[in-house]
Amino acid sequence: MEYKDYYKILGVERDASEADIKKAFRKLAHKYHPDVSKEKDAEAKFKDVNEAYQTLSDPEKKAAYDQLGQRREGSNFEPPPGWGGFGGFGEGGASGFDFGGAGFDFADLFSSMGGARASRQRAMAGEDLEAAVEITPEQAFNGTSVSLSLREPEQQPDGTVRHVTKTLEIKVPAGTIDGQRMRLAGKGGLGYNGGSNGNLYITINIIESGRFKVEGRDVYLSVPLAPYEAVLGAEVVIPMLSGKKVSVKVPAGARAGQKIRLAGKGFPNKKGDPGDFYLVLSIAVPPKPTDEEKELYKKLSEISTFDPRADL
Repeated sequence: MEYKDYYKILGVERDASEADIKKAFRKLAHKYHPDVSKEKDAEAKFKDVNEAYQTLSDPEKKAAYDQLGQRREGSNFEPPPGWGGFGGFGEGGASGFDFGGAGFDFADLFSSMGGARASRQRAMAGEDLEAAVEITPEQAFNGTSVSLSLREPEQQPDGTVRHVTKTLEIKVPAGTIDGQRMRLAGKGGLGYNGGSNGNLYITINIIESGRFKVEGRDVYLSVPLAPYEAVLGAEVVIPMLSGKKVSVKVPAGARAGQKIRLAGKGFPNKKGDPGDFYLVLSIAVPPKPTDEEKELYKKLSEISTFDPRADL
């Protein structure tokens, strides 16, 4: 995410009071409102000013923003969980996020521009906002629903903005890949003067579960083998993302780190080839071998000519 210096945008010091922040916003909103300003980029500046005010006028969002410290304008950073309209919505989580408005009386602001101007105010769309959701590989492959509880702004008849807590049920379609974005139309920042609300964009992050790892559309599963299975070969039963289990033949002489590819068994792809499913082999040593097993291993050590360190 690109860092914006909200204090610089509003022209206030980092220790500015709530009243100073509101005063600065009011002044700049007058200056850059597209129906008043003749500047070419007035609408973009007005949105930046509003975005800065939405963050700095809210104590929780301001505290989260201040944790970032002073950074270079335009530099990229990973937003901390819970910062404004951004951050980590956990799976099935209920973290509250405040999307704009901060209780400012826009009716008062617009009316102070004059009746003639107010009648010519043109509609402005609300800003688009972003959030992130974490799901498991199984959920991504099969599809799932994630509940997001967040505070949304609602403009009242008198022009003020109030916030209500709503829960959105997000349906993640089957085959969603890591980093994929979903758009929730109209769930972003409030529009002005009858303009449409912005959109809420949700980025899907697939976390590594205890068994599966996902890279793009390919799936990796670590499969441990007993020493004798690695030497002699084996038929192993493994779980798939679909919940089913399949039998896979491991050839004799298998090595740790060796991959067995199941073509087309990864994530589906409507526009091309599906991903693959890889078994990543490892060798597991019995934690508590029996006396009989120890005797067999001892006998093997006496008759074997294999030297694993011959090249050292």
